[in-house]
Amino acid sequence: MKPMPPCVRRSHGQSPHDLYGRRRRVGALGWSVVATYSIAACDLEADQWGVATQSKFLGVGSVVPWAEPQVGAIATQAWANPRYGPDGLALLREGLSADEVVERLTSADDGRDHRQLGVVDGKGGSATFSGAECMDWAGGCAGPCYAAQGNILVSAETVDAIAETFELTASKPLAERLLDCMDAAQKAGGDRRGQQSAALLVVERDGGYANLSDSVVDLRVDEHGRPLDELRRIYVMHQAIFGETPREEWLEVDDALGQELRERLGRLGYDDDLGESFFAWAGKENLEERVDGIERVDPVVLEELRRQT
Repeated sequence: MKPMPPCVRRSHGQSPHDLYGRRRRVGALGWSVVATYSIAACDLEADQWGVATQSKFLGVGSVVPWAEPQVGAIATQAWANPRYGPDGLALLREGLSADEVVERLTSADDGRDHRQLGVVDGKGGSATFSGAECMDWAGGCAGPCYAAQGNILVSAETVDAIAETFELTASKPLAERLLDCMDAAQKAGGDRRGQQSAALLVVERDGGYANLSDSVVDLRVDEHGRPLDELRRIYVMHQAIFGETPREEWLEVDDALGQELRERLGRLGYDDDLGESFFAWAGKENLEERVDGIERVDPVVLEELRRQT
């Protein structure tokens, strides 16, 4: 794949192919504006696409993030048009590029001057759009495998922080990169009205629960004083339950560890066969996806058993 050019930053009032434009202030519109910052992104090596967002808006995760494995990711906000999500994914599925999808969606929308949109396609191409009437400060930044955008922000530094953080965290899993981007954006100023909700969505073909779902991570904080802190806390819980420890790091259950497991499970009231007791306890704690027999044990599961006893 031909390398993409460096990040191109765009402020409101510009087409997805133009550079930074003139900033402009507008009055209240009277609509429910999803004033927020977000990033749509992908990790082509991991075959994952995702969106993270934060806003002074109730339940931002119900409007902004859209993603489909091997197809793309979309963030729709400002005076959001939720149809941009499914309609944009349908266009990406047909093979249109991120730029083409932004052009197609906005050109057919009479309300485009009030919209904001970020798109990443199945090949890592990206585009961002901010309508001329988005509330100041509004703008975006598109780079290889990501599109960052925001409106009613303290300043352009919020979007810059998202872009710079994504570019500097390539060694991390996509979900953690997106969380880091949100934290950096908030530290840079964030939504000038404050915080209320946040969301994280990451998809991968058959990468979710029991390899029967495409949702690797789908977490929302709908109303909270510090939604990004809460989202991070929930993500840690999610990884403890649904994350994967490489099999080479699992511990062999020798006589000593087997005896420890029996004793600790016994303290919790599990006195049957070791394998049955271990699986029953793990199932009660929603850790069954990290259990595969009793010959070897995931250290995350062992640590939780030790913590409880």
